Amino acid sequence: MSESVKTTRTSAASVQRLKLRRELAAAAMELFATKGYEATTVDEIAARAGVARRTFFRHFRSKEEAIFPDHDDTLVRAKAVLDAAPAHEHPLDTVCRGIKEVMRMYAASPAGSVERYKLTREVPALREREIASVARYERLFTRYLLGHFDETAHHDGTSDFDEPLMAEVAASAVVTAHNHVLRRWLRAGAKGDVEAQLDHAFAIVRRTFGTGFAAGHPSGLGVARPVESTDRGEVLVTVARTDAPLGEIMRSIQETLNRRGEHAER
Repeated sequence: MSESVKTTRTSAASVQRLKLRRELAAAAMELFATKGYEATTVDEIAARAGVARRTFFRHFRSKEEAIFPDHDDTLVRAKAVLDAAPAHEHPLDTVCRGIKEVMRMYAASPAGSVERYKLTREVPALREREIASVARYERLFTRYLLGHFDETAHHDGTSDFDEPLMAEVAASAVVTAHNHVLRRWLRAGAKGDVEAQLDHAFAIVRRTFGTGFAAGHPSGLGVARPVESTDRGEVLVTVARTDAPLGEIMRSIQETLNRRGEHAER
C-alpha cells in the first residue's frame, strides 16, 4: 500500500472519529438540556446518537467529558502552531497564535458554545472538566516559553529559580486573556468581533509580559527544561473578578509576581 493511500485512509478515519465525537456531544447536550445532567445516563446518550454503549467509551471516559469533544484535537493543533513557529517570531506571539486555536474551536459553533457555557456554569462536574482542559493548554505554553527564556534580556538579577515562574505566569496570562474575552463573548450570545477583542487583550499581555523570551533561543525551538515550579508544587495565585477589566487582571498578576520576587530575595 502506498504512503499516499495510507495517509488518505488515516485522514478519513480522523474525520470520521471527530464527526462521531461531535454527534455524541450533541446528543449529550440535548439530553442534559431536557432531562438534566444528573438524570442523564451514558446509555441514553449513546442511544440518542445511534451507537452502542461500548462505542461511547471508545471516545469518552465519562459523560462530562462528552461535552468537550474537540479539546484533544485542538491541543494537537495548538502544539503544531508552536512546533512550526518562524524563527524570528516572538515566543509570546507564538503562544497567542496557539491559543487562538481554542477560540476558533468555540467560534466554529457559536450557538452550541453558548449552550455549553451556560451548562458548565450550572454543573460543577463540567466546570471541573473545563478547568482541567485549560490546565493542559497552560502546561503546553509554559514548556514552550521556558524553552525560549532569554537570560540576557533581564538585568534585574533574575535567577534560575525565577525562570520557570516567569514562563508559567506569562503562559497563564495568555490563557487568562483568552478566557476573559471568550467568556464576555459567550455571555453576549457569541456576538461581536471576538478576533479583534482577542488581539486587543493579547496586546496588553505582550506589553506586560513580553520581556525575557527570545525567538530562535539557542536551546532550540520547542526544547524545554522541566518546569521546576510545578515539580516543587509551587503555585502562583492571584484573585480577580471574572468580570473585571482585562487591564485590572493583568495588574493583579503582575503585582503577585512582584511580591513573589521580593519574597524570594529575603
